[in-house]
This record gives sequence, C-alpha cells and structure tokens, in this order.
Amino acid sequence: MKGKSALVTGSSNGLGLAMAEGLARSGCNVVLHGLEAPESVCDSIARIEQDYGVKAAYVQADLTNPHAVSTLMDTACERMGGIDILINNAVVRHFASIEDFPADRWNQALAVNLTAAFQAIQLVLPGMRARGWGRIFNMTSVYGSRATPNRVDYVTTKTALLGLTRAVAVETVHQGITCNAICPGTVKTPNIESRIAQLMEEKGLGHSDAVKQFLAGKQPTGEFVSASHVAELVVFLCSDAGSQITGAMMPMEGGWLAG
Repeated sequence: MKGKSALVTGSSNGLGLAMAEGLARSGCNVVLHGLEAPESVCDSIARIEQDYGVKAAYVQADLTNPHAVSTLMDTACERMGGIDILINNAVVRHFASIEDFPADRWNQALAVNLTAAFQAIQLVLPGMRARGWGRIFNMTSVYGSRATPNRVDYVTTKTALLGLTRAVAVETVHQGITCNAICPGTVKTPNIESRIAQLMEEKGLGHSDAVKQFLAGKQPTGEFVSASHVAELVVFLCSDAGSQITGAMMPMEGGWLAG
C-alpha cells in the first residue's frame, strides 16, 4: 500500500493504534487521532516513521464538535495529500440503566460514535471517488448484533453503524470503494487490562483466572482477540483480494456470535 494514506480515529492507543501500525507496516502513511495532547503520542509517531519508513502524523480533536470533524479531515488531507483509507474507530461509552442514563452522555455517544463517522465519510468520499479507490471501515461490536444491560448508548450506536456501512457500500459500488464493518470481540488493550487488574484486586484472583472470569459468557474460545490480528484483517480488506467484499460485517470474536 505504498503511497496510500490512512486516517484512524481514536488511535492514540489500543486497537486504533494497532490498526494504524498494521497499515504502516504495509507501507501506508498514517494519521493518528485522539483527545490527548500531541506530546503524549510523539513516541508512537517517531516509532512508526522509523520502523516502517512511512509518514505519520497526529491530530488532536474532540469529535463531539461537528466543526472538529471537518478540521480533522482537512488537516489529515493537508498533511498526506488525501485520505485513501478511513477507519472510524473513536468511541465513548457510559454504563447506566436506561432510566438512569444521562441525556448529555447519550448525546455525546451519538456525536462521537455515529455522527462523527457519518461526517468523516461524507468528507472523505469526494477524494476517494476522484482517485477511483478507497476503503472505509466502521468499527462495530458484538453489541451491534445483540444487546447487553446498562449499555444502551453503545448498543444503539454500534447497531446503527451497521446500517451506515450498508448504505455507504451500496452508494459506492463500481467506484473502487468498499465500506465494511469490523466486529471484534474483546480485544486485549490497556483499557481491558486495567479492568482485569481491577478484577484481580477485588476478588483476589490470579491473572489467568481473572481473564477467564472476565470472558465468561463472551468469547467461547476463552481468549482475547489480538489487536494485531484485527489490523491484519483490515490490511487484507485493503488488498485486491478484498475488493469484492463490501457492505459486510466482518466478525473476529472467537465464536461469540455463533452461540
């Protein structure tokens, strides 16, 4: 993918950063995005450029602001000369029952998880159409296909992303553009590791027992999904071999949805 450029929202760490690194490993220039100050991701930028010989940049933006989405896209395109691959990965979540769910947290989830993805797609499509090539990915979840208590914002927005994916796919057929939803299960990220550590402390468990308890009722394999494997799936879908896959929900969740 040498010469191609990607923007991955929500990529200052965790799965987003892993997907950006996977694309960089394949020769793609990458723009990272997050809420953190630029200084906090300088090491990641330098490492990506040094290890993979590509251009890398970081844009700080709060996606609850519609104007920030435009600024993010304009800055990313300016730094890379256009965006060929867009991964809508930024997400917020709040845990509460429906009757106790704060209206401001609901509106925040709609803005970041859904509206920002829609706006980013709107802004990136003209350039993709002009170049006759593009790859768009919306990061959904197992909870885009089934529900769980006290997660109404997450379940609703991740489900809506599937509809957005299909709509974009049918409007870009025969244009060299694909749009797919990636559906990872529980991925081992710093956030998840902190929750495992909390479980170990609260219940006096060893690490392996805490992982087993955390994944109970989720992934039948009893194993975390590797962030690098999700990145490799994205890279495959960017290849010629993935050109006929569009409008799909691509699960990588250890059989969670099969049960």
